[in-house]
Amino acid sequence: MSDRLQLNIPTLGERRFESPLGLSTEKGDEIADYTDESARMPYDPIGAPAGDAFELAGARKRVFFEGPKVKAAVVTCGGLCPGMNDVIRGIVSGLWQYGVRDILGFRYGYAGLDPQGYEPPIELTPEFVDGIHLQGGTILGSSRGPREATTMADTLVERGIDILFCIGGDGTMRGALALFHEIERRKLPIAIIGVPKTIDNDLPYVEQTFGFETAVSLATQAIRAAHVEATGAPNGLGIVRLMGRHSGFIAASATLASRQVDLVVVPELSFDLEGERGIIEYLRRLIKKRNHAVLVVAEGAGQRYLEQSETRDLSGNRKLGDIGTYLRDRLKHELRDISASLKYIDPSYMIRAAPANSADAIFCGRLAEDAVHAAMAGKTGLVVGLWYNRFTHIPLSLATSKRKLISLDSAFWRNVVESTGQPAILRGSK
Repeated sequence: MSDRLQLNIPTLGERRFESPLGLSTEKGDEIADYTDESARMPYDPIGAPAGDAFELAGARKRVFFEGPKVKAAVVTCGGLCPGMNDVIRGIVSGLWQYGVRDILGFRYGYAGLDPQGYEPPIELTPEFVDGIHLQGGTILGSSRGPREATTMADTLVERGIDILFCIGGDGTMRGALALFHEIERRKLPIAIIGVPKTIDNDLPYVEQTFGFETAVSLATQAIRAAHVEATGAPNGLGIVRLMGRHSGFIAASATLASRQVDLVVVPELSFDLEGERGIIEYLRRLIKKRNHAVLVVAEGAGQRYLEQSETRDLSGNRKLGDIGTYLRDRLKHELRDISASLKYIDPSYMIRAAPANSADAIFCGRLAEDAVHAAMAGKTGLVVGLWYNRFTHIPLSLATSKRKLISLDSAFWRNVVESTGQPAILRGSK
């Protein structure tokens, strides 16, 4: 059985039209260039087998769709995330450059593609989206939960949609993949393009998702506040609970950014509460020695200590126990012998609802532009992503194949452990 990655991108057909963008095919003429169809970014520039390479994103010289005849649509799904409005604005602006004038925004996620959904779609124009990037959330609204692919495909056909942009995380991409397969089964010339949005930054084969930069920046501010509180009282302990159901990238990255964290626990890390190597004793020793400590915990960490629920949200995710409040209450009880002064901060919804910072705003705009280029070229069943600082096309099937996790053997996690000074192993006896 071959271990080669399946990186081929489906296309709707022959590109019969000259691109209206007026870009160049010559180097050094001071005009931005089209992307050659053969351009590739190796999956692993050092160790990947020859041929394992992503198709590079970018404008093509010839396109599949004729702009003025195209009807496009946008949908935003899942939890709120900084930058959603930036991407909507970028898609509308990009389509306008191709001559597309008929653009709909489906309301409240995939529910908007269901006749029994919340509200009818709205018309998107440059005037309508001007300035939306300055506010958090999404002007289209969002929701969780799947809809039948057959129903969504029927809606696209009934409304004459040629291109659908799906902005969301892993659940959204699974829905987009199901819709792509249904459209493929019907042999319809409709492009399905994903734009990766997840604060947790946990999509595989995607170096970074939009919203992550802003989330780390705001999480760092919360950590700094916890540090101020911890150092402002005798035996102070600041606890910050951050997002990260299965992947601890926000908690780990904010820890590196702040350099004020003494202990960080993430879903990938197994740890004991009690015992010589447990986190209770570690924090007790640290507070006695330094008079303060800061603990950062990702929401999915330490779930084995909590009552397991079979309840699932509308996206099918199992409901997690609240490890943040559990540790808050447990540590308050366990550290009463040293009269620990404990302060607890959970900035999750403030982070989700924030507008994108400058770095994310730039990133969102570039993702949106390349999503439009891919769609107009007749490519489909893909996610636009970043890989080794190059924008690429990732098949939806690959982007939904697994979850990206922190490797505890990696240099990244080593940097985190070095920054906190915490033991590499937080379980078992010495």
